[in-house]
Parts: sequence; C-alpha cells; structure tokens
Amino acid sequence: MSSELVINATSKEILIALLEEKQLVELNKEKRNPKFAVGDIYLGKVKRVIPGLNAAFIEVGYSRDAFLHYLDLGPQFKSLNKYLNSSLSRKKAPALQRMKLESDIDKNGKITDVLSNGQKVVVQITKEPISTKGPRLSSEISIPGRNLVLIPFSDKISISQKIQSNDEKKRLKRLIKSIKPKNYGVIIRTVAEGKKVAVLDEELRGLVKKWEVAFTKLNPNQVPKLMLSELDRTSALLRDLLNVSFSKIYVNETSLYHDIKEYINTIAPEKKDIVKLYDGSNPIFDQFGISKQIKSLFGKTVSFKNGAYLIIEHTEALHVIDVNSGNRSKLGKDQETNALEVNLAAAKEIARQLRLRDIGGIIVVDFIDMQTNEHRQRLYEKVKEEMDSDRTKHNILPLTKFGLMQITRQRVRPEMNIKTDEQCPSCGGTGKIKPAILLVDEIRNQLKFLAQDKGHKKLIIKTHPYIAGYLKQGFPSLAWKWMLKYKVLLKIRKSEAYDFTSYQFYTSHNEVIED
Repeated sequence: MSSELVINATSKEILIALLEEKQLVELNKEKRNPKFAVGDIYLGKVKRVIPGLNAAFIEVGYSRDAFLHYLDLGPQFKSLNKYLNSSLSRKKAPALQRMKLESDIDKNGKITDVLSNGQKVVVQITKEPISTKGPRLSSEISIPGRNLVLIPFSDKISISQKIQSNDEKKRLKRLIKSIKPKNYGVIIRTVAEGKKVAVLDEELRGLVKKWEVAFTKLNPNQVPKLMLSELDRTSALLRDLLNVSFSKIYVNETSLYHDIKEYINTIAPEKKDIVKLYDGSNPIFDQFGISKQIKSLFGKTVSFKNGAYLIIEHTEALHVIDVNSGNRSKLGKDQETNALEVNLAAAKEIARQLRLRDIGGIIVVDFIDMQTNEHRQRLYEKVKEEMDSDRTKHNILPLTKFGLMQITRQRVRPEMNIKTDEQCPSCGGTGKIKPAILLVDEIRNQLKFLAQDKGHKKLIIKTHPYIAGYLKQGFPSLAWKWMLKYKVLLKIRKSEAYDFTSYQFYTSHNEVIED
C-alpha cells in the first residue's frame, strides 16, 4: 500500500493529509506554535487536591486547571518528586542512573498521601483540552523517539508486539539491555526491527540527554513552565508513520519543506528524497483532490458504495453511526446477501471515518440486520481487520442480537469537525441575494480600492473555478483589462474550497488581505 503525506501550510495553521492509495484516511490540523499538545512535559503547581475524586487540579498555564488522577501518578512518583526537588536545589540535574529509587506508591492509596496544595510536580499531557475541559495529565513520564521510547524511573524493557520474529525480539532485548543506563526503562518500537546497535545507542543517548537537559534549567520561581515539548504534529506523524510504504511527502511552504527534509535526514536518511516542494498555481489540496474528498467525507451523510451510505450523529455521550443500503435494496439479490455486502463495505468506510475525524469515546454502529451467525462473525472479523491500521487504542465488541456493534476509541485530542454545509455566500442565510450581475462589479471595485488607494502592485484573486474561468475567458479578458486600467499585476487562481460566489484577495506572498 502506497502512502503520501500532503501538507498545506498557511500563516495560522498547518493541515496534514495522509493518503493511502490516493484515498484520504487521516486529516490533522495543527496551529502554528501549538501549546498543551499530547506529550508536552510541564513543571506545574498543585492548585486543589480533591479527596472525593482521589485527584488533583494542576496549574500548567492553561485557562482551566489540568486534571491529574491518583492512578495516573505512576508507581515511581516518589522517585520523580525526589529527582525534581534535587534538580530545583542545584544548577545541574543529578544523574538518574546513580540515584537510589524510592519505593513504589500504594496503587490503592489516596491522593492526599502524596500531593498537597502548592506542591510543584512534573506532569505530562495525555489528553489535550477538549470542549470545556482542561488537559488530562500523567506523572508517568515517557519520551518517544523514532525507534525507542524512554521511561525514566524504570528498568523494564518492553518490545512492540508487531515484531513477529522471536529471534529479533531476543536480539533487540539483549542489545538494549547492554546499552541501557540504570533507572531507565525502554519500549522498543516496531521500526527498530533490524536496526544496528550504533543507531539505537545514539538515539537512546539523545533521549537521556533530552530528559536531563529539561531539568537543568528549572527555576523554582518560574511555575508553571514548559519543560519539554513534544514534536510538532507534522514531525510526530513522520516519526510514527514513516515506513517503506511512503512514496512522497508534498509541502507547499519552503521553510517547512527544509525543516521536514532535515528531520527525515536524521531519522531515515534513505528517504530524504521523497520530500517534494509544491509550487503549483492551484492550491495544494485542490491539486491532489483532497478538497473534494473533505467535502464528501465530513458531512452528516457519507456515501460509500453503490448508493449505500452512513449517517453519523454526535451526541453528548457517544457517536452513533447508522448503516443504510440506499438503492441497493432494489437489486435482485436476497436480503441476507445484500445486507452482508453492504455491512462489509460499511466496515471499511467506518474504520476510515474514525481515523479521519479522530472520533473518540463510545461509538455505536447500527448495521443492517443479518440472521446468520456466520455472517455476523464475518462482519465482526472484518471490522477488526480494518481497524488494525488504526494507531489509536481501541476495543471492538461483537454484534448484539439487535445488530449493534460497540466500539471504544481513545480520545486524546478534540474531534476533527469540518462543516460541509455551506451558507449561501450571497444572502448570508437570509434567503435574499444581491443581484448576481453585480458580483463582477464588486470584485472590480475592491481591486480598484486595493490597487489605487492601498498601493498594492501585485495581487492574487482566489475564487470558485466558474468565476475564475469567467474572469480569464476571451482576449482581452476582464482580468487583463483590469491590469491595464489599474496598473496592477493580477493573478486569478481557482479553488474548489470557495463557494460559488465567494472570492478573496491575497498579496503576492500569498497572505490574505482582510476586508
């Protein structure tokens, strides 16, 4: 299976689309300089200890205090707290491998036994702020790398279950045991399979250094403070996803292109040439057919095969997905065969939708009723097979007698929600529009204002393909006449992302000109 990553960078955010066989399967949105991302490590302060919840609220700098439950402290919390206090009292972080670890905390203990108001604590974000909730925290710290994950205050070595060869598992475990510093645990990731000792040793040393440096610059008077930031989502995706199936990575911003190429050169030098800078005139998502896929995949109703479709509803407590056969019910096949075919096709699309929208929590799927137990089992196995490629932790239960399937999927970020219903750009939802014949005059008047009153010499108009075609048709075209009249260099660019009568002016540096 070939995979491509298409990255659309704008001044405010970065959109990252993962394509498998040209089909959109993941869409990630990242703000420039994101804060409170999963994996970020903070020095926080305990604001309130809540014995009734056996938890505490921690100040990490977000508008709402973050939540830390006793069970998320980790067994070696006392050792972490000792290491933190030692680091705060000296200019250089102590060497963890020479430290004597404290005893584990009682797994059935109380939050008041280990935390008090005003106490400083090291925490890692496990869930980003969602809706009205602040971040969710853990004090069981992990630092991920390309091949390894470092776990301070542990001596355990774990290996990815996706590595099939027992000989390779033994080799990797023996290798890591020989180079691992004391008091550091390691998780060996799938991509470490076949790697040489020099590669793993270099990465392990780098992760240990990253941990120690984070504690070196701590100041007891600067709380809360970001100690160690997770990679931006683009790099994190590359770290976790990059494999032999990746054929191309396209990016439309020069600086980001160089950053990604440099990053790939450090984690997988043999694949650095797959990074391509896109500089075409069409928007990058239009060029690769992503804009159209977004419009068709993020609505309430999603068609998937021969008229069959899904209806996806989001309630406060859970997500509900209803499978409908549509006009397939008119085919000459018997009901049971038709239901099985639709359900099997729906299983593939549902797995795709969960990844694409990053839907988390409880998901209930109402499949078309089937009478045969063999068919029910076959559908259950199909859903598990399609969900295998989902990196997010999930659990799938067999069909109930009512044809319902329950899926739980870990939620660590807000759900990707893109509105595909378009408000009429002419009437603004009122039902009354300006005369359509005046649209071109409106564009011309704004062009005149920007060229003559604001002094712009180079401008770009992005608009719907129909409007772009109208402005560029004939010779001399309207766009050509306007350039001569207002003495401005003008480019017309079509974009499927715009409504029929929408348009926007940009500078020559592709920066939007606000009204």
